[in-house]
Amino acid sequence: MFLTALLRRGRIPGRQWIGKHRRPRFVSMEAKQRMIRRLEIESENHYWLSMPYMTAEQEYGHAAERRAQAFEAIKAACISKFPPHRYVADQLNHLSVTKKWA
Repeated sequence: MFLTALLRRGRIPGRQWIGKHRRPRFVSMEAKQRMIRRLEIESENHYWLSMPYMTAEQEYGHAAERRAQAFEAIKAACISKFPPHRYVADQLNHLSVTKKWA
């Protein structure tokens, strides 16, 4: 029993990358540099987003006219694809050719 425990000492039980007793993943220098670069980019994005181009009052409703025009264009495109109305009287009018009312 002790020989088995000695020989199997370095084994990771179960899946080696998940679970309570998983194999530790070591962080390389390249991974650290990539993380630092991502954090710098995020910091720069935060800086530029903290200074808006327009005030809240200017931004409110500034695109209402453009959105209304876009909606009208979409609506017109849908209507142009729609087939014309068909009525039952027009479809069945040929059947009442010989109909005579007394």
